[in-house]
Amino acid sequence: MQYSGGMPDLVLTLRCPDRPGIVHSITAGIVAVGGNIVELQQFTSPDTGQFFTRIEVQGAQRSALEDAVARQTGQFGATFAVDDATRLTRTLVLASKAGHALNELLFRTRAGALPIDVVRVMANHDVLAPMAEFYGVPFTHRYVASETKDAFEDEIRRVVIDEGIELVVLARYMQILSPGLCDSLAGRAINIHHSFLPGFKGANPYRQAHTRGVKLIGATAHFVTSDLDEGPIIEQNVTRVDHTMNVSKLVGKGQAQESQTLAEAVRLFAERRVLLDGARTVIFR
Repeated sequence: MQYSGGMPDLVLTLRCPDRPGIVHSITAGIVAVGGNIVELQQFTSPDTGQFFTRIEVQGAQRSALEDAVARQTGQFGATFAVDDATRLTRTLVLASKAGHALNELLFRTRAGALPIDVVRVMANHDVLAPMAEFYGVPFTHRYVASETKDAFEDEIRRVVIDEGIELVVLARYMQILSPGLCDSLAGRAINIHHSFLPGFKGANPYRQAHTRGVKLIGATAHFVTSDLDEGPIIEQNVTRVDHTMNVSKLVGKGQAQESQTLAEAVRLFAERRVLLDGARTVIFR
């Protein structure tokens, strides 16, 4: 399967403490190995003093570009990565019973609109097995309770290692990951939740929202951390609602926002457009 996003040959992402001459050094390295820059975005954080850049390059060989950038940026203490832009990000999806977010990911992947390869779906219920089978994705499930949670998380760790997983997506997976698993997946696990948080916590958030007569509902996709729903935000969306909508209509609108927001966050991550800056993200769209 090939991603239809029309991306260039290579994508270079880099961060380092800001100082003069960084862009000049990077571009000199690209030119030295015959690379052509087709897009360059950069940002300096006034809060952390860190410089970030994402550069799309054509015509260069990956290992040569890596060597050139390493030589040119060694003086800056830079951390960088050069990735094949057409390579699909190996992805594990965790799910429970609700299928809207999972279906959006699998549909967009099959349509070539997401640059990911969904290696497996793991769930704590079996109800989504037919959906995974329809899309031809391996599916496993295990009932998760206090006495089985550790074993299930050990299986997640094993799959991540054995299958070379680069991204874990929580597609309405209704279990809290342990701090140890959150730490091991830091910067490569994305969750989705309704934007009522923290105003409407707990069960039935849409019913709570209906009772309070909210005028906007939405969703937030963020990196998973051990602080529940406090991870760096990647994408957010909202939609307007009104008093004529019952709980069922709110749920429908909310789930649509969740699905679209999660899929967009996954796309941004897989296209190497998300860079972490402490508790925040730098997004190069």
